[in-house]
Amino acid sequence: MKLVVLDRDGVINLDGDPIIESPDDWHAIPGSLEAIARLTQAGVHIAVATNQSGLARNIITLDTLHAIHQRMHQAVREAGGQIDVVVFCPHSDANECACRKPKPGMLYQINDHLDLDLSQVPVVGDSLRDIQAAMAANARPVLVKTGKGQQTRDEHGLDHVPCFNDLAAFVDDYLSKAE
Repeated sequence: MKLVVLDRDGVINLDGDPIIESPDDWHAIPGSLEAIARLTQAGVHIAVATNQSGLARNIITLDTLHAIHQRMHQAVREAGGQIDVVVFCPHSDANECACRKPKPGMLYQINDHLDLDLSQVPVVGDSLRDIQAAMAANARPVLVKTGKGQQTRDEHGLDHVPCFNDLAAFVDDYLSKAE
């Protein structure tokens, strides 16, 4: 089974300011839904791993988060794609949990659910936390310049990490190598 793990905010959808508080605040980055659809149509499974500290900070409720994810699932389906699993960390940095990126807990949850070798799985993110989580799980970190990605690259270098303009550019590269 082929799998790609995506961060949500800044990779699939525009970042909220400061967070996405309702389904109406969720807006896809141009080209991201079509990129997910192309992966789906090529037989690649999609997982989303996202930090959602708004739950711990009582900014959003679990019901609201589920409604936001329903909007994301619907938009992806309408574009011809599918997200197979979404995992999220409901904690803030203060909780010191094992799941909040940069820790690899969510990637391990995905691995437990799908039983894969993470060393072959690209983890696409826009922040240093995403890259660190992928490296901690022995997965393949990938940076996109959308969201906080350009700032992350400028501030942290990360020349050893493959970097793409956006999710669509990553998918172009990934699918060209899969042929």
